[in-house]
Amino acid sequence: MSSDASAVVDRGQYQDAVTPWEREDWRADALGWAERGLIAHGLRETGPRRVRLRPWSVLVRLSVADGDAVWFKANPPAGAFEAGLTGALARWVPGYVLHPLAVDADRGWSLLPDGGTLFREALDAAARTAVDPRAWEEPLRQYAGVQHALAPYADEIEQLGVPGARTAALPEVFDRVVAGNTALEPAERTALHALRPRVVEWCEELAGVGIADTLDHSDLHDGQLFAPEPGRFTFFDWGDASVTHPFCSFLVPARAARERFGPEALPRLRDAYLERWTGDGRTTAELRRALSLAWRLGAIGRACSWERLFPGAYGAVGGAGDAAGARWLLELAAEPPL
Repeated sequence: MSSDASAVVDRGQYQDAVTPWEREDWRADALGWAERGLIAHGLRETGPRRVRLRPWSVLVRLSVADGDAVWFKANPPAGAFEAGLTGALARWVPGYVLHPLAVDADRGWSLLPDGGTLFREALDAAARTAVDPRAWEEPLRQYAGVQHALAPYADEIEQLGVPGARTAALPEVFDRVVAGNTALEPAERTALHALRPRVVEWCEELAGVGIADTLDHSDLHDGQLFAPEPGRFTFFDWGDASVTHPFCSFLVPARAARERFGPEALPRLRDAYLERWTGDGRTTAELRRALSLAWRLGAIGRACSWERLFPGAYGAVGGAGDAAGARWLLELAAEPPL
């Protein structure tokens, strides 16, 4: 393999974040594991590496023959479940997720094929000729199908280490995240405590709709799925996932679509997502109401995501992770736009 000294390292806006990449022994171990994974598939490196370091992951692009790429990913301990989950999803919902070349579930390492064109890149390219606010509809239909197919595996998914945040237990998750967040101002903490009875009511009403808890990606923006060919989508980057009400997933893609296309796109996207959940005597009005409740409650999962950073990533308690988590918790009080 090429020397890691020649790797191009991208730290983004997190120049001071500490990751295992800083340790020479860890780099040697991780990249040696990746090399053995390539060899097992008859692949070898053909160019320099590109390294992307963030408080929540180490990602290394490994160039292989014919201009292709393979990606090594390392998750922090709290998100190490992603490696094993990725392997399981490839068995349970093949065609909708990446099929890993290698997985080390204990260390949270995975070796992944390149997924092709990012959905974000496809949207940007399409925008040069026309703006289509319906662009998110088919990805959301397919993603809802994935969630529906995974509902029977919810217990197995939790056994892989994916955090459980079942609809009935969300008030307790809320309590824990609020109590552990050091960035909340006293007035904000008081406001959240006052909101708790409503959180309980929202969870009870949402659970009463009778839709089973399943896998929630929790961060499904337009950079978290591939569009390798028209009409086909591949979902990836499951490090923020949890087992909770499926409708909580709608929050992030809806916000991304609203930012790109405006709020008028949301009703059609909502109904496209809900198509998979119709039937069993549920009315359209009930499903729309449930989605509105989950829009609020999805903020709890987003706050939890910011706990899954490399230890010491920000060097101090109450760093950017807690600040981001606090912002999401305060979103619970905002009225959903649907």
